Amino acid sequence: MSLVSEEFPDVVPYRAEEITIPADVTPERVPTHIVDYSGISLVCLGLCLSQANVICIVYSVNNKKSIEKVTSHWIPLITENTDKDSRVPLILVGNKSDLVEHSSMETILPIMNQYSEIETCVECSAKNLKNISELFYYAQKAVLHPTGPLYCPEKKDMKPLCVKALTRIFKVSDLDNDGTLNDNELNFFQRMCFNTPLEPQALEDVKNVVRRNLIDGVCDNGLTLKGFLFLHTLFIQRGRHETTWTVLRRFGYDDDLELNQDYLFPPLKIPPDCTTELNHKAYLFLQGVFDKHDKDRDCALSPEELKDLFDVFPYMPWGPDVNNTVCTNDQGWITYQGYLSQWTLTTYLDVQRCLEYLGYLGYSIIAEQECQASGITVTRDKKIDLQKKQTQRSVFHCNVFGDIGSGKSGFLQGFLGRNLMRQKMIREEHRSYYSISTTYVYGQEKYLLLHEVFPDFDYLADADMACDIVCLLYDVNNPYSFEYCAKVFKQYFMDSKTPCMMIAAKSDLPEARQTYGCSPLEFCRRHKMPPPQSFTCNTAGAPSRDIYTKLTTMAMYPHISQADLKSSTFWLRVSVGATVFAVLGFAMCRVLLKSR
Repeated sequence: MSLVSEEFPDVVPYRAEEITIPADVTPERVPTHIVDYSGISLVCLGLCLSQANVICIVYSVNNKKSIEKVTSHWIPLITENTDKDSRVPLILVGNKSDLVEHSSMETILPIMNQYSEIETCVECSAKNLKNISELFYYAQKAVLHPTGPLYCPEKKDMKPLCVKALTRIFKVSDLDNDGTLNDNELNFFQRMCFNTPLEPQALEDVKNVVRRNLIDGVCDNGLTLKGFLFLHTLFIQRGRHETTWTVLRRFGYDDDLELNQDYLFPPLKIPPDCTTELNHKAYLFLQGVFDKHDKDRDCALSPEELKDLFDVFPYMPWGPDVNNTVCTNDQGWITYQGYLSQWTLTTYLDVQRCLEYLGYLGYSIIAEQECQASGITVTRDKKIDLQKKQTQRSVFHCNVFGDIGSGKSGFLQGFLGRNLMRQKMIREEHRSYYSISTTYVYGQEKYLLLHEVFPDFDYLADADMACDIVCLLYDVNNPYSFEYCAKVFKQYFMDSKTPCMMIAAKSDLPEARQTYGCSPLEFCRRHKMPPPQSFTCNTAGAPSRDIYTKLTTMAMYPHISQADLKSSTFWLRVSVGATVFAVLGFAMCRVLLKSR
């Protein structure tokens, strides 16, 4: 009542009316609903407590029994009427401080140490209005910036979850990955969290505080992880929890110090027949992340570098199968191209997972975007692409069908430049049913995603049908191999608008006469498909990439006439373009490496 009227009431009822303080008159800009309680009646106590975000226990500083009742009556009563799993912060309020000259803090401190849910203690006077506004400010603060999740008073140190969260924040903010936050990184961090840079002198003062208290808190004039954690411990110990909470919430953490689901999975609407791709902003960000962790500048990520990159994740997102999904160097390490390819694959197949991964890396903060969804492009409906006979898409999906032992896995690995000898080194448990890399069609770089479909003819799902192009692959040396391809085509794709290509795999072996009713060439002619394309991965060097360029071209231009597809001149134009741009790409990589 003193808070609202700003004067001490002459007549005090047993229970004051409920009060709502509007957001615009509170420092934290949140509305506050205050519910009084009278000890005379237990009516509605359970409901009031269950709805409370914070509870103030008021005692009289001049009454010893009143202080004793805090632990003998009030805290047990609150414990009985609140959920054990949801900890409600408590504020101890010592009222009538105008009647005594001494403080009750000596008596109260042991109680605060005994009960971790007690956030703070405030002594006030309703009569002379001392600390009345402050009391409700601390109550708000206990809800918005609670101490409990951050700090352990007994150990006088931050709790493990808080240390873990702040460690991730430090690593995300360490843009050059040198283990310290330099002045530029600290200013960027300050601007991202508090919307204002630090003055040079203020920056130096902060580092001097750390230097005085920690031997290794500052290194090469940059703030180390130990120094960063020390500063936040200091903020909490000095009652400035809001500073640490502002940082945590800016980086996506909720009140339980878990990454918020709204932060990890921002809304993204994807209409039917549309696909998802990374846009230029996301690729630039991911290039920066790669560059940050490629410490030896060899355009590949060693196992240690990859582990370091994913250290900000709660788990390792890429297993050994990824090394058999994308391009690697001779040591089996994921290359720069392979790294971007895997991100492209994740975005295409599981965009929600991509959003989650970008969230862990701090995309919205570092790239200064509203959320991860701004890094995703949702392509237009494929029907519109067909009508306009052109597409803006960059990723094309090819499903590879073939009987057991026909050479599907070899075909997928061949796309990654691996011949039969290299493929024999792949362990069965690390095998991948996907491969993705880039091809060039008329000078445009595109991603081709190959998916090996399990050869169970009776259980082909709708997902196995949904693709941009179908690859039907048979073993030329097995007389029974082609029959499977013919059956799949006739049952699932004969009346479909999805373009199909027949692949004559293992072409280095003698060609056997197929037992099917007609030859593969005749079958393709009857169904207006291009003639079977020969392929082998039993080569001295990397297998030929021509077939993959042809598949990408057909996926990009499904409206191309069969006459064009059969024309050697048409394929020559496509292949020459791919070769020229592959050479240019290699040259550019060398230039980039040199400049780095």
